[in-house]
Amino acid sequence: MKLYRFLSGPDDSSFCHKVTAALNKGWELSGSPTYAFNAATGLMQCGQAVVKEVEGKDYDPEMKLSEQ
Repeated sequence: MKLYRFLSGPDDSSFCHKVTAALNKGWELSGSPTYAFNAATGLMQCGQAVVKEVEGKDYDPEMKLSEQ
């Protein structure tokens, strides 16, 4: 099964740590990162799609993707 996640967060080191943690759990970058201004908070936000191939499991909408 192939899984997809979109990671997002503020433009600070916490976002980089979130992406780094996903990469170290076997997720791969998918496409270019995004960068946008959040008018509600007045801060820049980052986003990055990641994908992962998991063998031997079937997709279930109730699964926690971050734990795969």
